[in-house]
Amino acid sequence: MGWFSKSKNKQKAKEDVYWKTLSTEAELQDLIKRSHEVPVVIFKHSTRCSISTMAKSRFERGWDIEAAHAEPYYLDLLSFRNVSDKIAEELGVIHQSPQVILLKNGVAIYDTSHNDINVEDIKTHLNL
Repeated sequence: MGWFSKSKNKQKAKEDVYWKTLSTEAELQDLIKRSHEVPVVIFKHSTRCSISTMAKSRFERGWDIEAAHAEPYYLDLLSFRNVSDKIAEELGVIHQSPQVILLKNGVAIYDTSHNDINVEDIKTHLNL
């Protein structure tokens, strides 16, 4: 076996994160409704924050959740702070940045921020 041969231990292939953008309060209402059909992950990102950029990059590298198990949404909270405020109000979560919120059946079942953001915790809450 050469240096570039595939390992015999097969791991689940990484999924690309196909972000759906969240930029309006109407879209927020739609994704809350959508969470009754499939869980929804909201990633709130501050484009001027290096910690947020690092957390987003780590999240994207770790993403291996199929779309049938959770749909990822991206919110640029500097451009759409009103939507971020509405998230806190509607879902009863304290605003943080960066932040990940997992919705299921219209309810935030998990949220975390900063360096605690990781895909494995989301998978645990999805029972994957």
